[in-house]
Amino acid sequence: MPVTGCGPKLAAFFRLLTGALLSCLVSVSGLCQQPVDLVYPHLDAANSRWFYFSSASVPFGMINLFPDNNISGEWHSGYRYNEDTIRCISHIHEWQLAGVAVMPVAFHDGDVLSVLRNMSSAFSHDREQVSPGYHQVVLDRFGINAELSASTRAGFHRYTYTQSGQGVIFDFGGQLGPSMIASGGFSKTNANELRGYVTNAPTFRRPKDTPVYFTAIFNRPIKNIYLLANGVVTNVEQWSGEQGRILVTFDDAEPMLMMKVGVSFTDEEGASRNVNAEIPHWNFDEVRHQARKRWNEMLSRIGIAGGTREQQRRFYTDLWHAIQGRRIISDFDGRYSDHTGTTRVVRQTPIDDDGRPKFNMYNSDAFWGAQWTLNTLWQLVYPEVAEEFCNSFIEYYKNGGLIPRGPSGGADTFVMTGASSTPFFVSAWQKGIRGFDVATAYEGLKKNHLPGGAMAKAGYEHHSAKGGGLEHYIGKGWVPYPVRQKEYGFHQDGAGMTLEYAYQDWTLAQLSKALNHDADHEYFLKRSQHYRSLYNPQTGFMQPKDSAGQWKKPFDPLLYDNGFVEGNAAQFTWFVPHDLDGLFTLMGGRDSAINRLNEQFERSSTHGFCSEHPGLANKVVDEKRTWLNYSNQPSMHASFIFNHAGAPWLTQYWTREVVDHVYSALSPSEGYSGDEDQGLMGALGVILKMGIFQMTGGCEPDPRYDICSPIFDSITIKLDPRYYPGKSFRIETRNNSHANRYIRSARLNGKSLSRAFLRHSEIVTGGTLVIQMSDSPNKRWGLARE
Repeated sequence: MPVTGCGPKLAAFFRLLTGALLSCLVSVSGLCQQPVDLVYPHLDAANSRWFYFSSASVPFGMINLFPDNNISGEWHSGYRYNEDTIRCISHIHEWQLAGVAVMPVAFHDGDVLSVLRNMSSAFSHDREQVSPGYHQVVLDRFGINAELSASTRAGFHRYTYTQSGQGVIFDFGGQLGPSMIASGGFSKTNANELRGYVTNAPTFRRPKDTPVYFTAIFNRPIKNIYLLANGVVTNVEQWSGEQGRILVTFDDAEPMLMMKVGVSFTDEEGASRNVNAEIPHWNFDEVRHQARKRWNEMLSRIGIAGGTREQQRRFYTDLWHAIQGRRIISDFDGRYSDHTGTTRVVRQTPIDDDGRPKFNMYNSDAFWGAQWTLNTLWQLVYPEVAEEFCNSFIEYYKNGGLIPRGPSGGADTFVMTGASSTPFFVSAWQKGIRGFDVATAYEGLKKNHLPGGAMAKAGYEHHSAKGGGLEHYIGKGWVPYPVRQKEYGFHQDGAGMTLEYAYQDWTLAQLSKALNHDADHEYFLKRSQHYRSLYNPQTGFMQPKDSAGQWKKPFDPLLYDNGFVEGNAAQFTWFVPHDLDGLFTLMGGRDSAINRLNEQFERSSTHGFCSEHPGLANKVVDEKRTWLNYSNQPSMHASFIFNHAGAPWLTQYWTREVVDHVYSALSPSEGYSGDEDQGLMGALGVILKMGIFQMTGGCEPDPRYDICSPIFDSITIKLDPRYYPGKSFRIETRNNSHANRYIRSARLNGKSLSRAFLRHSEIVTGGTLVIQMSDSPNKRWGLARE
C-alpha cells in the first residue's frame, strides 16, 4: 500500500514498519518463522560425502552426530538420503577423521552374537525429523526411537525402546568413512560410565595415527557388557585391541535410556571434562533448545525479505553450510593435540584473565578457493570466527614451522596446492580484524612463499618440498608441466600452480606494504606478474610450458587437469584476479575480453555451468570438457570479471543465471552439483544471492565489494560492534523480480552511486544501498572507476 497524505517522518515510520513486517513474514500464510526453521538439512544429501551432512551439531562443533548409511570410504559415505539402512551412529564426521560409532539395539540372550556382528537397521524418512541441532529416527529392526542432539564437544542421545533387551553397541574397529579404525578400547569407570578411545589409522592425506577419546555416561546403571573379539565374552569391564565391539546392556525397568558422550582429541580425561562442562544435566530438550538457539543466532546475522519461500529456504541452507564444515579440535579448557612433530604432544592454547581459552583450535579442509567465498562472508558477518582461525593457524606455525593450508588431527595435510591461507590472513588484516599476532603471522606466511614452504609442496606432499616446483617459478617465471618425472604429491599441474602462486604473491605483497616491509612488497609484487609467462598469444589461452619453455603440444583448452589443478585452460585463463587490467591487455583489450568471456558463458549454459549436474543426461560432462565450471572453485569468480571489464550488466545477467541453474534447487538429489568443500559452495551461494563479491579476496587496502543483482527485496547484515563501527548494512532492491535482474540505478545512503562496487569502509560504518531494478540493462550504470 503506498504511503500518501502524511509527512516525511510519518512516511519514514511506515516504511520502517513495513520493512520489519517483511523481515518477519516468510510464508504465504503469514506465520513468522526464524532463520533456523528455514534450513533444509536434506539438501543434496543423496550425494553426501563423509563430512557433508549435518544434524545434531552446533556451529563449528567438534561433534557432528548423525546416522551413517554408508561407512566404506571418504566419498559416497556417511548419511546418504537414498539408502534405506542405518549402519551406525557416529560422533566425528570430519575432514579425514571419524570416530566413536555406536548403535542402540534391542536383543534377546540367544541373539547377542548376531546383533554384535550386524547392528544395522532399516529406517524410513517418514519416521524421521532433521533440523539444525537435532536428529530423530525410528530404527525399524529394533523398534527404537532414537533422538540426537549435541553441544560443542558432547553428543546427547535419547532412546525410547518398545522391545525388551535394551543395549547400546560401541564399535572399535573396521572402516568408518575416511578412516580405518585400527584399534580401540574401553574401561568401565563406574556403574554408569565408560571411558575409551578409537584410533584413526593413517591415510595418504593424514599420514599419522590419530586417536579420538570418549567418555560415555548413562542415566541408568550398566547391567552387563558383552565383548565381541574372537568370540563373545560376557561381564567384561575393560579391553583394548583390534576389531572389537561391545554390547552395553541395561534393565528394562524404563523404556527411555539416555547417554551423553564427550569426545576429545587429547585424552580420556579431556573427554570427561568436556561432557561434564558442557552438559552437566540430563535435560535433553534443553540441549536441543540451546543447539537450535546457537544456530539461529548465527543465521540471524543476515536478515532477508522478499523472494519466494523456496529461495529463502535455500539461502539459509547455504548459510548453514557455510558455517558448519570446519570444526573445533581443542577441548573446553583449551588443551589440544599437536601432531606436527614426530610424536603427538598435548598443548594448551593461551588463557585469558578469566582462565578461559582465548581461541579454539580447528581442523579444516583447504582454503583453496576461499578467497572468493569465506573471506567475504566470514570476515564481514562472522569476524570473530575469522580471527579465531588466524590465531589457530599461527599456533600450528609455532608448533610445526608452517602455517597450514588444511590441518587434520593436529597437523597439516598439505591438501591442494599453493599458500591458500595467505589471502585469508591478508584480507582479515585489511578489514581491521587484528586480534592476532601479525608479526608472527607475516613471518609464517612469508616462509610459505619461499623454498621449503607450503608453495614448494604439491598436494599431500608430507616429507619433501619438490612437487610444487617453486624454484622454477622463482627462477624461470613459471612452474613447468610436468614439474618432475617423479610424482611427489597430487596436483603437480604447473600452469595452474603458476597462476595460483602469482595471485597469492600479490596478496602477500599487500600485507608487506601495510606492514612497511618495502623490499618484500617489491619482491612479491614482481613475482605476481609471472602469470604473463603462460599466456600464449597464438592460442589466446594460458598454456602449460615444459622446463625448457616450450608450449605443451598438442594443446586442447578443454582438457581437464594436464597442467591445471582441477580445471582446464579455458577456465584458468581467467585466474588473474589481482591484475585483470593486465589480462585484458594481453587479450587485446576490454572489448575482446568481454566478448570471449560472454561466449564462454553462453557455451557453458548448455551444461548448466557445471561439469557435474543432475539435470544433465549423463550427469557428468564428458571428460569434464567445460568452458566454465561452477561445480568447483577455479572459475567461481568469472561472472564478476565483467564488472571490471566495463560491462557490469553482463555480471548482473550471468550471475542470476548461475544462481538459477546451480544454487537454487531444494531437494535431496540436487544442491551443489559437485564438491561443497566444507562451506565453500554454500558461502558462494550466499554472497551471489546477496549481490556482493570480492574479486581479489578482499586483500587490497579498504577492500572492494563488487555489486551485482540481489535476489531479495532486502538483505540486512548485522555488524559485530567488537570489530565494526556501524550497527547494520542494508541492501534494498526496488522493482525486483526474476525478469528484473538488471540494475537501473543505485543510491548509497541517499546519494547517487555510479560505480559497481562499494568499499569495506562504506559497508562497516553502516548504511543502506538502494538498487532500482529493471528488465533491460542500463549499459551506462556502473562504469565509474572511483
